[in-house]
Amino acid sequence: MKVNVQSVNFNADQKLIDFIQVKLDKLEHFYDKIIFADVFLKVQNTSDKANKTTEILLSIPGGELMVKKTCKKFEECVDECVSSLQRQILKKKEKMNAHV
Repeated sequence: MKVNVQSVNFNADQKLIDFIQVKLDKLEHFYDKIIFADVFLKVQNTSDKANKTTEILLSIPGGELMVKKTCKKFEECVDECVSSLQRQILKKKEKMNAHV
């Protein structure tokens, strides 16, 4: 799966990009027809400690799945996003199998 990582107003280091790639590759165990993933990393200028936002747009045949989380660390956000996407994928597969 092709993963596009875009970091807004900062440069993401290679370790973070590799971490994101590994986590998103695990989604292919649940659904092997994923086309690509767009990942947007943003740091918000707030006094709140949880100021890191991660958005993941997953392109699959017949539509797109989107999830957005805000946490203290990008790794934590990516973990939450991936688990949320995993649930969405399983739901979508159940609906597709119900129609067959």
